[in-house]
This record gives sequence, structure tokens and C-alpha cells, in this order.
Amino acid sequence: MIDKLQTELATCQIADEHRLRRKLNQLRRNKKAPTQTALQSLANEIQKSQLACTTRDNAIPVNISFPEQLPVSGKAEEIGELLKQHQVLVVAGDTGSGKTTQLPKICLQAGFGRRGLIGHTQPRRLAAVSVASRIAEELGTESGDGVAYQVRFNEQQSPRSYLKVMTDGILLAEIQQDRFLNKYEVIIVDEAHERSLNIDFLLGFLKQLLKRRKDLKLIITSATIDVEKFSLHFDSAPIVKVSGRTFPVDVRYEPPEAGRE
Repeated sequence: MIDKLQTELATCQIADEHRLRRKLNQLRRNKKAPTQTALQSLANEIQKSQLACTTRDNAIPVNISFPEQLPVSGKAEEIGELLKQHQVLVVAGDTGSGKTTQLPKICLQAGFGRRGLIGHTQPRRLAAVSVASRIAEELGTESGDGVAYQVRFNEQQSPRSYLKVMTDGILLAEIQQDRFLNKYEVIIVDEAHERSLNIDFLLGFLKQLLKRRKDLKLIITSATIDVEKFSLHFDSAPIVKVSGRTFPVDVRYEPPEAGRE
């Protein structure tokens, strides 16, 4: 039965897997044969964790579409494949490329978000709430349900949540309670080019954490030409460049007022 439980751990929530694996190893090292009660208790915990994964999986839309007018949509397949192959990915996208709203959806399409949350950080509270609302609308769910959000003094999340949009300060605060960030399967650090103290602390911490959590994926987005520096900092992580959108601008001059020179 121990071998069966060992196999089933791979279908648990990531946060539970590490804890339950320690329990299983303790049973293995015990000189006495584990009792049926101990094994059944562990099996029940695994089943509960699997149910949480199923609840989250059922909430994820089956068909995820990407707006054709957004440049990042044309890179969706490439980004998804690179994310599966690499632990860190740097996405350089100009304003209007759609990276903020579409990257979480690309992660979902690539199979992430089932065993853990997709964390998506924003520098400001208003941006976090509005981004969560927009992504929820595109996925056909409600903000606070499938797409959760958390800012200072306000949190909306449910057991069905597979994506969590938050300020970078919130993620930093969570590190104090969970230094391995075990409840996250993917973390997206958006607007990294702003180089605030929070973002710099996050990137420094995540670089160290990635060595210990090989199952964690990290996406860094930036709208500047300094993406090469981010890539080098994370051991030459692959870079995907996405163009922005431009719109025609008409320049009109107000007629001079009568009598004014």
C-alpha cells in the first residue's frame, strides 16, 4: 500500500505533496510495520488533497481563447512550450501587447493551475483588482471565484480559484508564512522593469527559491530593453519578445483666438 500511496502523491496539491511525502517517509523508516490506521489516515489526506485539485480543475474553462488583435496571442503556443521546458521565462512585451491578461491564460492552457495556484503580481492595488476582473471576464468566471485577487485590506478567493492576482507586497508578506511558496505552481512577476524595492526583493528571493523548488515556474515580464539583464540574472533564461500595438494619432491645433497675436 505504501508504493500505491507514493504514486498517488504526484496527483496531490503541491503544498500537500511535500508534507505528505514526509509522513510517508517516516512510515517507511519506522522499524515496525506501519499500522493499517496510520496508512488509512494518510490515504484519506491524499484523497482530500486530490479532491481539492479536482475542484480547481473543474473550474478551469475547457476552451481558452486568445484575442487575435493582441500580439501576444500569436506567441501563445511558443510561450507555453518554453514554460514546460524551462523553469524561468522572460517575456518582453511593449504596452498593448496583451501580456498582462493573456499570460495567465497561456499558463492554464499549458496545463498549470491544477495542482497549485498561478500567482500574478501587479505593482499597484488598482491594477491588481482591474486585471483580475478583466481576466475573469475573458475566462467566463467571476472575480473572486476562479480568478482570485488580494490587495491590502481586501481579498476574494474560493476553493475553485486557480489564478490569484495580487500586489507584489502581498506575495512578499506570504513569504513570512510560507518561505517555499508551496501553494503556487507558477508565479508571474509583471512590470518587472519598474524595479521597485518589492520587485527587487521578490526577484532576489525567487532566484534562491528556484534552486530548492524545481517544480516552481517563474515568468518575468518587462516592457524595456533590459530583459537581457533579467535573463542573465536567472542563468540565461529564454526570452520571448512580443511587439506592442500602435494606433494612428491625429494632431489638431486650436485656431488662434481673434485679436491674439
